[in-house]
Amino acid sequence: MAHSSGHKKGLRAVAVVEASKGLLAIAASFVFLELVRKDVDLEDAAQSLLYYLHIDPDRRLSQAFVHAAGKVMDANVTLVLTIIFIYSAGRLIESYGLWRQRVWAEWLAIISGAVYLPFELYKLIQHPNWIHWTILLVNIVVVFYIGWVRWDEISARRAAKMRLAQGGD
Repeated sequence: MAHSSGHKKGLRAVAVVEASKGLLAIAASFVFLELVRKDVDLEDAAQSLLYYLHIDPDRRLSQAFVHAAGKVMDANVTLVLTIIFIYSAGRLIESYGLWRQRVWAEWLAIISGAVYLPFELYKLIQHPNWIHWTILLVNIVVVFYIGWVRWDEISARRAAKMRLAQGGD
């Protein structure tokens, strides 16, 4: 069920963000598959990428990136691809629903966004940097905005019911 169009632009902006995350995950899966197919050492590939982008490999974030790349190679390829597929499908479904102003998608956005908040906060406390701050703040803004949309819609319905009950139009 769709609702009033008062929040259409905001919901569509969030939908674009969610769709971008889903598409980025799909692109990452193709890169991952190609690297696995070519039997590339992902730690070496991560080091090369840092070098190409002129990013200092001695920085904590750079080392974490290289370490994570090494852990991915140790994981089961099918498991990694399954996780990426589930994540991207979820983001794209949520995006579709938000674009179409569906209530279920708003609840999904609130729940899925809120689930990540403790982990993002933990990461920020562990390694405070602008990336963790940005991710946390964007997620907080999205969760609160969608929560406000839901609250606004619920309040409008209650007001309409009260007007009807009082014999108004």
